[in-house]
Amino acid sequence: MMCWRSRPGRMFETMSVSLPYSETVRINQIGAGLSRRLEPDADTRKRIARALDLQGLEDFTIDVEVKPTPSTSEWTLKGRVSAHAVQTCGLTLEPLPVDVDRRFSIQLAERAPTETDEIEVTLDEEDADLIEDGKIDLGQYAVEQLALSLDPFPRKPGAEFVQPEEPAEISPFAALKALKPQDGQG
Repeated sequence: MMCWRSRPGRMFETMSVSLPYSETVRINQIGAGLSRRLEPDADTRKRIARALDLQGLEDFTIDVEVKPTPSTSEWTLKGRVSAHAVQTCGLTLEPLPVDVDRRFSIQLAERAPTETDEIEVTLDEEDADLIEDGKIDLGQYAVEQLALSLDPFPRKPGAEFVQPEEPAEISPFAALKALKPQDGQG
């Protein structure tokens, strides 16, 4: 299940379902820096697995650190996502266990107040993610990083696609010949 993102850090923004995991921190609580270890419970892991089309998510740990950058109202979110997930092999439809270990770093910036509700969206990768309502959703970033770590076309080692043989095309005359009585019969 993939969806279009209007800007980085908002993978689930255009989906009509609620976020599978949300763990927010207010930027005024960060101070000189904040470190957290997140370990979603079994029910939350089931919701995440369902949202990412996984057969299971047996383990999911997120270590994050948020620090303000010395310049202005920007922060750096660094982290590591570790998980043991079960995808479905695209060829055999059998369970395919995968281990995820991904490090990430994301620049965040507080949205400047504007007089209108219009937002100019540019697709420059160097732009920082916008912080809305003074909150950073660490859970959303964790799920997004997990999703980015998964193979979109999982295949078990050794699994090969075998093209089924197409039946030889029967000409209309061959079909008529089969209907014609054989010599001596009829």
